[in-house]
Amino acid sequence: MARFLYILLVIVLFGVLIAIHEFGHFITAKLLGVKVNEFAIGMGPALWTKQKGETLYALRAFPVGGYCAMEGEDEDTGDPRAFSRQKGWKKIIILCAGSFMNFLLGLIIVVALALGSSQMAVPVVTELLDGFQHQGEAGLMVGDQIVSVDGNPVLVNGDAAFFLRRNDGNGMDLVVERQGRRVELNGLDMKRFEYTYAGQTSTGFGIILGEMRDASIPQRLASGFAETIDYVRIVWISLGDLVTGRVAVSELSGVIGVVDVVSEMGTQYQTEAQSALAGVLGVLSMMALIAVNLAVMNLLPIPALDGGRIFFVLLNGILYAVARKRIPEKYEGYVHAGAFVVLLALMAVVALHDVWNIFT
Repeated sequence: MARFLYILLVIVLFGVLIAIHEFGHFITAKLLGVKVNEFAIGMGPALWTKQKGETLYALRAFPVGGYCAMEGEDEDTGDPRAFSRQKGWKKIIILCAGSFMNFLLGLIIVVALALGSSQMAVPVVTELLDGFQHQGEAGLMVGDQIVSVDGNPVLVNGDAAFFLRRNDGNGMDLVVERQGRRVELNGLDMKRFEYTYAGQTSTGFGIILGEMRDASIPQRLASGFAETIDYVRIVWISLGDLVTGRVAVSELSGVIGVVDVVSEMGTQYQTEAQSALAGVLGVLSMMALIAVNLAVMNLLPIPALDGGRIFFVLLNGILYAVARKRIPEKYEGYVHAGAFVVLLALMAVVALHDVWNIFT
């Protein structure tokens, strides 16, 4: 029963993420004088509609998103207030606004979660297990705070473990803060080994990280901002891994897979903490990461996404400045339509893969 409730919560939160994205487009279009024909919360059949001025406001049956239908979004309709007739800078602001709202929502969630606790985790080495090869002045010591791993700054506690996992153990470069001074530990040749800690058997370097410290409100605010920026970095690193083949395409998850994983995580948090609140907070934390993920992904220069439309706005600006020509709208429309079909096909394949993984 608890798992079912978390699945419903995650689905509703996904709807909120998409609706807040569309609201970003809507509010900036209104502020910049672009005609909006309809703004809808939800998808499917209309449960409630209200015509106010030129815009139809609608509440639809399925809480899985929403949309902002602007006049002349895909073609020139002749209306001087159509999206297609606006200056390039206006188009870019409207197109970026959706991702900005997703990022802002992720930031608000992370900061709120940080403010809700009087303590914060710091990437300090609390224990080095038997089998760790580089303990001492020339290596790691208990009490060292990890500052960077292989040149990657450690912004929040989770970064240290994240970048340690990415290293194959050959030639690891660490910067630590030890008794108030920076110490560089370069070329550490560390090997993974199997160990048991807190009743669980794992394979790793045997470094136990994370020290809870009392934190002031400014420190918690700074931690929340840092973690949100860190989410952006993690998304970019993950995209790089996908492009370079470090992560296989078969490991991609779609909405179905994410809903399953996040709901399972919420149930696990509740089981471990014996509190439904702990489960909800765990789900909110993951949704913040997904919100930032959506913000970044939507700005990629891929046709049919906001980033692809921004790319064409910039390209047309350059072409007009150089040759006084623009790409005909119908050809740009063909590109976006073709890319949309490809994205739908990819989503369908990933969804089938998610279902297969759940049942197997």
